[in-house]
Amino acid sequence: MDASHSPALVVDHLTVRFDVSRPWLWRLFSREPRRIVHAVEDVSFTVEEGKTFALVGESGCGKSTIARTICGIQRPSGGAVRFRGFDLARNASHRAGFEHRRDMQMIFQDPYSSLNPRWRVRHIVAEPIVTHRTVTGRAAVSSRVAELLECVGLSANDIRKYPHEFSGGQRQRISIARALGTNPAFIVCDEPTSALDVSVQAQILNLMRSLQEQFKLTYLLISHNLAVVAHMADEIGVMYLGRLVERGDAQQVLATPAHPYTRFLLDTVPDMERLGRPRSSIAGEVPSPLAPPPGCAFHPRCPFANNRCRSEVPQLKRFKNAWVACHAIEERRIETEPEPHGARVSGVGV
Repeated sequence: MDASHSPALVVDHLTVRFDVSRPWLWRLFSREPRRIVHAVEDVSFTVEEGKTFALVGESGCGKSTIARTICGIQRPSGGAVRFRGFDLARNASHRAGFEHRRDMQMIFQDPYSSLNPRWRVRHIVAEPIVTHRTVTGRAAVSSRVAELLECVGLSANDIRKYPHEFSGGQRQRISIARALGTNPAFIVCDEPTSALDVSVQAQILNLMRSLQEQFKLTYLLISHNLAVVAHMADEIGVMYLGRLVERGDAQQVLATPAHPYTRFLLDTVPDMERLGRPRSSIAGEVPSPLAPPPGCAFHPRCPFANNRCRSEVPQLKRFKNAWVACHAIEERRIETEPEPHGARVSGVGV
């Protein structure tokens, strides 16, 4: 394949599990089995150069675990993460891996805890610049920091201030400036606006889109806000209990969702133009990742589940314009022409 058309990121059958068992001596006397959290199970997707891929789902579905694994914060239990052809999972400590990670940065969820309160803005933004030596010399580093601050809509005079002197939106702009310090090609955005007011969210998202066009950036966007996804994403992956249940073009998936869980998520979006309309409800709670149900993880809450759903894990298969992991869709036990949702999602937003 031509390198110019190859994806920036390939996540191939990624699995992440955590051993939360008690100490072995305790288990020996109590005969307690090992306890394993199945955080991410067999997830695969690609992110094209210059595009935005969004992972959405309820809290605890594994979105942030995938983000931390891609950035090297968490080691995978299985599978591969390839950035521009280089396997980051297997070469995390290799020097080449360090060089590749310079092209990959992260914007964290909480701008209040992601910045060191004891450091001035100059040191915060300069940290990746100094670590990766993209610029050398004190004067050159200070000039680069000032340039980055102006790039994200702040003043070069802010270089001497501390994080507590800024609002939440301004702190997130500092985080974005820090992420741009190494001239990255790929940025993981883990709920970058969830801790901000709605009006500030719009400003930050518009800034991110502008920077993406200016610097040809590729984004992996982690979010539970479907309005943010509709505004930002080119492609979308819907996760439930550590697995992808639907993947495809963002606008098409949001307009005509196929999987019952995706439809449920979209049905929770408020719509002032359609007050009083019937809404679908799903009983029960999300199962524990310590003991995921057999078969389809969604089957305890799905009104279309049958015996096959309770015993066999569905695989992502092509359905019209998306990839869907659902036995009911495959067997046509569910309505294949759902009510359009696109206008409703686009009406809530940024």
